[in-house]
Amino acid sequence: MRLGSGIGWRPEIADAVERMPGIDWVEVVAENVCPGHLPESLVRLRERGVTVVPHGVSLGLGGAERPDEGRLAALAERAVALRSPLVTEHIAFVRAGGALTASPRIEAGHLLPVPRTRDALDVLCENVRIAQEALPVPLAVENIAALISWPGEEMTEGQFLYELADRTGVRLLIDVANLHTNHVNRGEDPAKALTELPLEAIAYVHVAGGFERDGVWHDSHAHPVPGPVLDVLTDLASRVRPPGVLLERDENFPGADELERELAAVRRAVEEGARRRDARAAPVVGGRPEWRRGAVEAARQRIALAQTAVLSALVAQAPVPEGFDRVRMGVQARALAAKRADVVAKVAPELPVLLGDGYRPAFLAYAQKRPMTGGHRRDALDFVAELLAAGRPEDGRLRRELREWWLERSGPRPRSGRPAVRLARATRRVLLRR
Repeated sequence: MRLGSGIGWRPEIADAVERMPGIDWVEVVAENVCPGHLPESLVRLRERGVTVVPHGVSLGLGGAERPDEGRLAALAERAVALRSPLVTEHIAFVRAGGALTASPRIEAGHLLPVPRTRDALDVLCENVRIAQEALPVPLAVENIAALISWPGEEMTEGQFLYELADRTGVRLLIDVANLHTNHVNRGEDPAKALTELPLEAIAYVHVAGGFERDGVWHDSHAHPVPGPVLDVLTDLASRVRPPGVLLERDENFPGADELERELAAVRRAVEEGARRRDARAAPVVGGRPEWRRGAVEAARQRIALAQTAVLSALVAQAPVPEGFDRVRMGVQARALAAKRADVVAKVAPELPVLLGDGYRPAFLAYAQKRPMTGGHRRDALDFVAELLAAGRPEDGRLRRELREWWLERSGPRPRSGRPAVRLARATRRVLLRR
């Protein structure tokens, strides 16, 4: 399947994407679209023959538990509604706790790396097979960027991905920006990972920008693609012709001209790789590592305990497990809290408007004490409930606004039934007071 040149579709750049020349396909965050109410921009693109691929972020295939049937059904619905040739997800865990550990379930709100161990691989392989059986189209899974490393890992990233593809037949979504991130943060060689990968299993490639701060690379998806990431893309393209290459941008969106320049740079990197590939006598392919089949249920138990300990340290102020870098765990914890604040601001945009500059410090103080347990919308409600219980904010009129906001959203159905109107009214009232 040849996808060609693509870009991540986001509402903020929908108009620009529709006008861009040379766009063969787009990718959309699966959880951000409703099958019965697809954005008109996506419908128009699809009618023009542009392929649309749903990209999931919440399934947690690397978690200890089996994939949630409801989340799988939702992903399948989006594949059907978008008439997609495949769907994609991440090799990550996003929640922990629950029945396997007899502890409360907690959520990360973001993607966290799985340990590259035999236990984790056994669990991941079975979870991928469950997902493959539930989905109407092929599945591809993505390597993720990591700020932390698990102690006692038994495989390199390339070996881990090779075994996963070999045992399940799953396709791979290779993110070259994530390979660069792991090079900076974990000292892993992207060229070595590419040498070990099953290149024939690649479904497509992600390219994205980030930034480095205090020796740590942050995969922000909000900055231009840097030269080192394009170099990794060229190296990959020198080994195999990627079926598709997609530029990701999630925040801090530039103008259409700058996006087109970034896409042009991505295409040039692929073309340079193709020239190098043509100069070789044969493509470079990975070697098949040894593997064994384990007792998956026992592995699930062990992985559940390990992931719960790590996530509790990151979001619930539990002790850092032995063997982990405490400084990096602190960086990861702060990154998760910041991401959580950003997402809540998107799903409940009234709150930053109502609270102004006080929103972020108030939310981060709340997040430090309260791990997320029920998704970002529930998180927004719990945050406001805690503010109100503490008699905050001090401005009585603003406190009444927040109370009204909470009452509107905390019941089984909105009291007025018109969330868009409520948002507009609340926002207008606050802006008029400023």
